[in-house]
Amino acid sequence: MTKNTTENKTVKILSTQGSELGQMNLEGSVFGVEPNVHVMYLALKRQLNNARAGLACAKTRAEVSGGGKKPWKQKGTGRARAGSLRSPLFRGGGVIFGPKPRSYETALPQKARKLALKSALSAKLENIIVVKDFSEIKEAKTKVMVKVLKDLNANGKTLIIADLSADENKNLVLSARNIPSVRLLLPSNLNVKDLVEADAIIATEAAINSITERLAK
Repeated sequence: MTKNTTENKTVKILSTQGSELGQMNLEGSVFGVEPNVHVMYLALKRQLNNARAGLACAKTRAEVSGGGKKPWKQKGTGRARAGSLRSPLFRGGGVIFGPKPRSYETALPQKARKLALKSALSAKLENIIVVKDFSEIKEAKTKVMVKVLKDLNANGKTLIIADLSADENKNLVLSARNIPSVRLLLPSNLNVKDLVEADAIIATEAAINSITERLAK
């Protein structure tokens, strides 16, 4: 059951070793709204549609090669009349109403996109883990990142939201890129699909502030 409230939420700020460093207030208008499932569906549908290449193509009878000569005379053979072997009735012929390159791009108002993100964040609030930063990762090794995930109790598909170019997160990409269950994301690239699919969401304090500033407007 969803909660129809926009009260601010208080969460712990953890180190990458799982120890508590402080607390942080999450803006209720971003992390405490009642999830709108239909708008989330529309945003997800838009995201999947916009990712489609739309390059499927089949030739019509006007585009396939050959077929300039009438295959047999009109009458007297006992066969059905035919004007070209490039007809869709014959092997190697054109395709009737076949696919053509097209754009699947779908539009969605900006307010609806923001509402979808707020809904997804609110629905996943219990799965969000806030960390100060990833400065404690001193070397770019996968085993170090595996230990961080274990210390933070991040199981299953894990979404990490952080500024990957920041100095304090410089070893994050190299440490996490070989872990199949981990996906890295910039705060500016936040999307409904990754939020919904994640079992655990790890976000830095700076990323939370960036998301709040973007969506609270």
